[in-house]
Amino acid sequence: MAVPLTHEVTPLLKAWTTGDEQALEKLTPLVYRQLHRVAQRCMAGERSGHTLQTTALVNEVYLRLVNCGQINWQDRAHFFAVSAQLMRRILVDFARFRNYQKRGGGVAPLSLDEAPSVGYEPAANLVALDDALKALAAIDERKSRVVELKFFGGLSAEEIAEVLKVSPNTVVRDGKLAKVWLLLELSARELSKGN
Repeated sequence: MAVPLTHEVTPLLKAWTTGDEQALEKLTPLVYRQLHRVAQRCMAGERSGHTLQTTALVNEVYLRLVNCGQINWQDRAHFFAVSAQLMRRILVDFARFRNYQKRGGGVAPLSLDEAPSVGYEPAANLVALDDALKALAAIDERKSRVVELKFFGGLSAEEIAEVLKVSPNTVVRDGKLAKVWLLLELSARELSKGN
């Protein structure tokens, strides 16, 4: 099935905004596959056997969208932008909780001999990325949003431009600058942890 077109999704979003439950029923199958693809991208960096699976992430986003009250949906890109923000929050909250549990979470500590070996943790990287994105947002909100919409939302430059009300060229330029800034920020954070 092809990605749903704006002219299919936008009227249903607007009808849903006015309280039309049938619009939501028609909308769900149109956006589900795209949400699933976005969730797969987000989950690609997670370890295998992750307790939060792609479908569970999509379902959690769907529940939050349905229960968040009336949002004045502008169009398809706005819907997927909000969905991307929700996925980011869910994954980061999950990673922070997992890191909390890993540090004990209120459980009695083990000796080093009893503790299992700890390897590479993508959850820590996701938390670090989220922290870096928050720092970038404090400096330049738009660049942070570009990364969020691209990485977590899987939106194209044209769709991001539509959401942010800028040109696609500006989105591409912001994305490149944000990538460099984030790489430097994450490297600096990693170096500071080592000292």
